[in-house]
Amino acid sequence: MVTKTRPPRKAVDGVLLLDKPKGMSSNGALQSARRLLNAKKAGHTGTLDPMATGLMVLTFGEATKFSQMLLDADKAYEALVKLGVETDTGDAEGVVLATREVTVSAEAVRAAAAGFVGEIEQIPPMYSALKRDGKPLYEYARAGVEVERSARRVSIRSLQVSDVASDTFVMRVECSKGTYIRTLAIDIGRVLGCGAHLAGLRRTGIGPFDLADALTLESLEAMPEAERMQQLQAVDALLTHLPVLSLDATQAGAILHGQAVQVAEGEGQVRVYGPAGFIGLAEYLAGRGVVPRRLVNTAENA
Repeated sequence: MVTKTRPPRKAVDGVLLLDKPKGMSSNGALQSARRLLNAKKAGHTGTLDPMATGLMVLTFGEATKFSQMLLDADKAYEALVKLGVETDTGDAEGVVLATREVTVSAEAVRAAAAGFVGEIEQIPPMYSALKRDGKPLYEYARAGVEVERSARRVSIRSLQVSDVASDTFVMRVECSKGTYIRTLAIDIGRVLGCGAHLAGLRRTGIGPFDLADALTLESLEAMPEAERMQQLQAVDALLTHLPVLSLDATQAGAILHGQAVQVAEGEGQVRVYGPAGFIGLAEYLAGRGVVPRRLVNTAENA
């Protein structure tokens, strides 16, 4: 029997927008993409429930150093809400707890949803990855234990209702980090008096990134290796919201050696470039100039 040897993993740097399929964990999606790119190092900028589909922003190589930049980014979702049925998980995979007749109008659904736009408080669901004493809440839930959770303040930037049917509707949500869409569905159902759960969820946006630009694993797998590499965005793609600071060769060399550089007055974080291109993330500090925070490996500091 001939054993097929996998080629050694290689250094791959960049950002990939992936359309995660339903039923796959976030880590499973990441490892599948990593295998297709044969990349040494890979990460992601936030998980997505196995039942959900849609946008994941994956990072490879040097781009993994900036994954945290999207943790605070706003998110966008398209959700299918099922009225009249409550489940223990708040989604379609849970055990049915109660069923009620649905007699609400489309106008009532829109009015109820509109009441959640703005700053609201949510109690995280028991079936979530939020940890208590080092253990995810879903582990307590599976053991039949309910623990007290503090309400969290989140922001619903936009909530649009469409496709209202007899017992379902679609909502498109733009929200702050930490928002639980299943909790939003449950709360709308309670306002309507009939109960509800999340029947489907698709993430359509993360910060500046849009699902329309994402690839499926199937399409990635169908490409030749060279074409797969061309789908990667640059290492600095996660930093486009920050101002640019361009340095000369001497200043760039100082930053690359961990030294502060005196430049014109500024504030906050900046993405830094030298003659050879992107260097990394730096920050203005009063009285010190610009100091390096997170740098990429370059030929200049190899």
